[in-house]
Amino acid sequence: MLLASGVNFGFRRTIPQILGITIGFSTLLVAAGLGLGAVLRAVPPLELALKVVGGAYLLYLAWRIASARSMGPEAAGGTRPLTFLESAAFQWINPKAWVVALTVMAVHADPVAPMASAMLVAAVFALVNLPSISVWAAFGTAMRGFLADPARLKWFNIGMGLLLAASLWPMLRT
Repeated sequence: MLLASGVNFGFRRTIPQILGITIGFSTLLVAAGLGLGAVLRAVPPLELALKVVGGAYLLYLAWRIASARSMGPEAAGGTRPLTFLESAAFQWINPKAWVVALTVMAVHADPVAPMASAMLVAAVFALVNLPSISVWAAFGTAMRGFLADPARLKWFNIGMGLLLAASLWPMLRT
């Protein structure tokens, strides 16, 4: 998503999305470390609802990416990068983010000091996540010149949308 956003909107306009992902995932980690993950596992219909809503939203984003045909503010249909709040909230319905958060907290959380360990894990993830995901947006921005050709941009966006949709496959199998 960040690669496509970097291509279509540039790095500067993608910064709120980068920050939203980092903050949203960090808060998800803390919540999972404090027991929200156990609630999801204890209430299977809630876990299923999360998968359905998250999967549907991922498909919507995949369609949005695949149908983008121009870069920047002149993009058809008024497309824009995800905002800070949209990106942060998306982490909470992103099934892949939940899998990572639950796994990380199961391995690294300290049951004796859950708040301290959840905060520490979230801080470490934020420090690693922010520069890591920024690279995706920067790489997309670097590709803007090559993708200035409308035909290349069209096929790139279709490919990115299909890859995002395909990333749901592991979730559908569980």
